[in-house]
Amino acid sequence: MSRHQVSGAVLSALLVFMLSAAHAAAEVAGEALLREVARKYSAARTFSAGFRQEVPLQNLGIVRKASGRVFFERPLKMRWDYRGKDAQVFLADGEHLYFRPADSPQLFRRKIDEKALGGKVPLLLLFGKGDITAMFRVEESVSLKGKGETALRLVPRGDGAPEVRRIDLVVGDADLVVREVHIYDRLGGSNHLFLDETVLDSSLPDGMFRFRKPEGVKVVDG
Repeated sequence: MSRHQVSGAVLSALLVFMLSAAHAAAEVAGEALLREVARKYSAARTFSAGFRQEVPLQNLGIVRKASGRVFFERPLKMRWDYRGKDAQVFLADGEHLYFRPADSPQLFRRKIDEKALGGKVPLLLLFGKGDITAMFRVEESVSLKGKGETALRLVPRGDGAPEVRRIDLVVGDADLVVREVHIYDRLGGSNHLFLDETVLDSSLPDGMFRFRKPEGVKVVDG
């Protein structure tokens, strides 16, 4: 091997080492940021935000879009108020989850299983009873230049979230508020949520999470 080849090999090895060290440092910083975000949300009793949601429908080539406002209250209560003609019912009262697709004559009810719902209801990962840092680790952390935000790529620890392949969070560096949640499941599906006007510990009206059966609608368990 010539001197130039040796120098090239040393330089390549040094570059790989530097990139690996930078990647490891980003992961450590990302884990610290995720812990701060989790601490902020776990200290709040209520949460509300405006949302815009995009769910690509596999094999159809279209994206289902929705928007409105979402409300959470511990423990495990949530309500999604959808805007527009395709309004749905999506409510959790702490014990059961109620879901009615737009214009459906049936409303579906099931017992709340936080692990099972974590992959389907994005914000439950942050506002559930569990700790997101115990369920997920930071695989990648990227600073979004000029935005004052960081993108965190999370992957499950063990089998704590069996349906989830990865989650991408975009959080504010200064206020630690989650701006975006992107969930990718193991079947190739995804769920993209964009948040604004977030308020923690807002005062919510009594009865906001009480289920009221719509007239003429059949409740189906399962």
